[in-house]
Amino acid sequence: MKLLASTVLAALLVLPAFSDTIPITLDIVNADGAPDGFNRSMVTANGTYPGPLITATKGDTLVVTVNNLLDDPTMRRSTSLDFDGLFVNTPDSFNEGSSFVTTCPVAPNASYTYTIPLVDGQAGTFWYHSQLSVQYVDGLRGALVVYDPEDPLKDLYDVDDETTIWQVGDWWHNTTLPLLAGYVATGIVPVSDSGTFNGVGRFNGGPEVPFFVVNVVQGTRYRFRIINTSARNVFTMSIDSHNMTIIETDGTPTSPMTVNSIDMLAGQRHSVVVEANQPVANYWINAPYVGGDPTRNLNQNATLSRAILRYQGAAEEDPSSPMSLGPAGAELNALVEANLRPLVASPAPEADINITLNLVVTAGKAQWNVNNVSYLPPDVPTLVKILDGANSTEDFNVTENTFVLPANKIVQVIFPPSIDDEAHPFHLHGNNFWLIKSNSSEEINTENPIKRDVAGVGSTGTIMRFSTANPGPWFFHCHIFWHFQAGLATVMASGLDETRETVKPTQAWTDLCPAYDALPADLQ
Repeated sequence: MKLLASTVLAALLVLPAFSDTIPITLDIVNADGAPDGFNRSMVTANGTYPGPLITATKGDTLVVTVNNLLDDPTMRRSTSLDFDGLFVNTPDSFNEGSSFVTTCPVAPNASYTYTIPLVDGQAGTFWYHSQLSVQYVDGLRGALVVYDPEDPLKDLYDVDDETTIWQVGDWWHNTTLPLLAGYVATGIVPVSDSGTFNGVGRFNGGPEVPFFVVNVVQGTRYRFRIINTSARNVFTMSIDSHNMTIIETDGTPTSPMTVNSIDMLAGQRHSVVVEANQPVANYWINAPYVGGDPTRNLNQNATLSRAILRYQGAAEEDPSSPMSLGPAGAELNALVEANLRPLVASPAPEADINITLNLVVTAGKAQWNVNNVSYLPPDVPTLVKILDGANSTEDFNVTENTFVLPANKIVQVIFPPSIDDEAHPFHLHGNNFWLIKSNSSEEINTENPIKRDVAGVGSTGTIMRFSTANPGPWFFHCHIFWHFQAGLATVMASGLDETRETVKPTQAWTDLCPAYDALPADLQ
């Protein structure tokens, strides 16, 4: 995998310097690779894991052409691409990429172009991945960064480029179809074999794959953009002998907060400023993770999940200090999510509608329920039904778990306290939300809460508010994709009349469903 990992930077997309439209071509192909030293077939974009970095500037339009060339029968062969965290306005909702909600998947040997205008002045750290079943577990995931030339925090850092992006993720040796079959048979979520840092990892008893190296120059300040691309694992990020100052959370600029440890749930992103202010040497970047019972997979050793921060002039060798899980005890200054504040305060409006979501697993089964309903993808996507005249909850299958909401309202979603041992990271597509109560605290903050698009629920309980001023059917689901596949999902469908008035899909989009429906099961 060293070769594959090293090609990530070489695979950076070459973008026009002053273009408002960013053309991108992603060939979705099966490629052999060994991220942690174990060779296997993967699902990739342009043959690399992670996929090519996509970059743009605030206000640009992404034009992403996906060519589906998948042919390995041990994994799904159709595909669909989602751009996590990007705002998607109502007229463009048909290009949002959520299989069976806003679109049908792209069939093998077919192509589709997603056109995504970057709206509302949004900038920050995002990512893309397959939104079909658990396909991104097989490797189809990559970083997406939208730069802001007028970043109000740019005076805090000197370097922010393709070398300062950190993608951590869980990795499995087996492919997803047998993994999913095992989950269905036992009700036990697969436990990863390893974790990767920018496509590089190690597992117990495996080869000593060289750790990814992050090069720095003493006296320089770096903006590191950290993305947890996992399908399950929570990563805890730290750097030996260095602090991290958080300046962005899920695309929202934050009031700078200095910590030395950050827990990141699947799908979450943070930008941190790190000053290379220590003696010239090599330092461990610690990225241990948790995700299920490690005794269920003896390949797993979370201590091996790490990279090296190498100062210019240091020897090309591993750090001399022992591998650890990061700061502990009196030295620990961990992020408390409830303490995050936006750089510009955005008070949460009073709620017009209240929804309580209770999450319950069916014992011994691969089935999760939201308010006693386990989500199942419909044969006809939600958006197609809306365009065809669906007007009420009764027009959708019960198992679509669709909440029909009026436009231009504020919806409050309450997740009651829970003793579940996994903090389900709930993610809202196409929009973000005010996190007025984090599960890290009992505090309710409506004055200046952080706005983000992925937050853990359970524990002490979580409360979010979002606006329906951007109508459409927006997926709202757990970003532990094994749970998502097992039904831990809802659709927040707002402003159905407004959606019909403004969404005018292309013929290429209209053709996706008939093409997918005509496929034999093994090609879907």
